[in-house]
Amino acid sequence: MSHHTITVCGLGFAYPDGTRALDGVSFEVGHGEAIAVVGANGAGKSTLLMHLNGLLTPSEGSVDIGGTPVTKGTLADIRRTVGMVFQDPDDQLFMPTVAEDVGFGPLNLGLPPEDVGRRVDEALARVDATRLKERPPYRLSGGEKRAVAIATVLAMEPAILVMDEPSSGLDPRARRRLIGLLGSFAHTRIVATHDLDLAAELCERTIVMSAGRIAADGATREIFADDELLAASGLERPLGTRACPVCSGQVGR
Repeated sequence: MSHHTITVCGLGFAYPDGTRALDGVSFEVGHGEAIAVVGANGAGKSTLLMHLNGLLTPSEGSVDIGGTPVTKGTLADIRRTVGMVFQDPDDQLFMPTVAEDVGFGPLNLGLPPEDVGRRVDEALARVDATRLKERPPYRLSGGEKRAVAIATVLAMEPAILVMDEPSSGLDPRARRRLIGLLGSFAHTRIVATHDLDLAAELCERTIVMSAGRIAADGATREIFADDELLAASGLERPLGTRACPVCSGQVGR
């Protein structure tokens, strides 16, 4: 079975204070799919993502990656297969230089220095950040940090990319570059985002989360055209799918 596949079955999770974050979540992701996970704040998006590489352990249900269950005993293999980009790049950048940050994961795999160096160079080139190699991360812009955070994951050569709010805090130019970058990946991708225009451009399938459950799972175009569903889930149509107010004669009324 392909390591690029994900199966989530009956997933439930409650935080120590009793807050129920996930309740009976089930879905499958096929090889090479790009899937958006959307929903209002508190819908369970980030909690779901953290189960996909074992950062959280489910209260009920299971997660399988390529047929391998996510358990304490399989975490090393799972985390080599599933690379996660966190919402805040500062959670992933902690070394003195960009090169050391990008090389941290491969180095801890026990790879020889020449292989680590190759992975660092290839990952930085992939995100167009080679020029940042010797820079300290705290001197980077928001867009540069985001690119380097993605490079730290690419250097691990995962089969699956999981991204939490990748466009958060980016200016329009950096956001456009990010969309171009993510669109060029052949990886299986799961993107949790409030940026529905990004989701519409990158993902053919969308999962809508509401109160820890899946409210809808289907073709992105169809989901983003369902105003009743979006309103019930605390969402609005992406700007790119709305009628132009000038063309429709609504301006000035």
